[in-house]
Amino acid sequence: MRDVIALDADDTLWRNEDLYRDTQAEFRALLAHYHDPAWIDARLYEAEVRNLPHFGYGIKAFILSMVETAVELTEGRITGAEIQKVVELGRAMIQAPIELLDGVHETVASLAESHELVIVTKGDLLEQESKVERSGLREHFRGVEIVSRKDRPTYERIARRRGIAPEDFVMVGNSLRSDILPVVAMGGLGVHIPYHTTWVHEEVDEEERARHAYVELRSIRELPDWIASGA
Repeated sequence: MRDVIALDADDTLWRNEDLYRDTQAEFRALLAHYHDPAWIDARLYEAEVRNLPHFGYGIKAFILSMVETAVELTEGRITGAEIQKVVELGRAMIQAPIELLDGVHETVASLAESHELVIVTKGDLLEQESKVERSGLREHFRGVEIVSRKDRPTYERIARRRGIAPEDFVMVGNSLRSDILPVVAMGGLGVHIPYHTTWVHEEVDEEERARHAYVELRSIRELPDWIASGA
């Protein structure tokens, strides 16, 4: 039995990617009289990826990428009112209520009775801290690790700081690229719980999946039984 269990937050504990998809649809509608939807989506994604080294992950970075895309696609013709609308879309995302996924509250509360739970989440510090506090789950977690990226060195630093041997590090999350494969690469155990939608930047092809050994569960509700079975 593993004493410490790390869990991702966005789309593992609460709804997140849907919020981005809904906002992107509104952004697409805002620019519809300038370009077709597919072109808008493609250019926004290019901006997001291009800006990752500068702005990182999270809603604020997404807002900046939307503004940049809007200016580029309109060749500077976008109005101040339309830019204001983009900012308002982002503000609405930041203020959106936290929607826990099915089974999360009872599962986390149950696991916390016998295990040390740690959130490991990627993104903007203020944004992620706010989500954790507003989720109603904070009391069940011994610690919260908010990181700018999720790669093998990051997980190794977390394991060392918390005194966890790499082979005893258990990470539960929805993203193979960020939550699972880096942990497997360092010798830990990745527990994949897929979400119904994934940002394209987090997708992993079937060939890459096949090269790594990890556990896949259908729901977080299955996690306690899987752990009790001798994980």
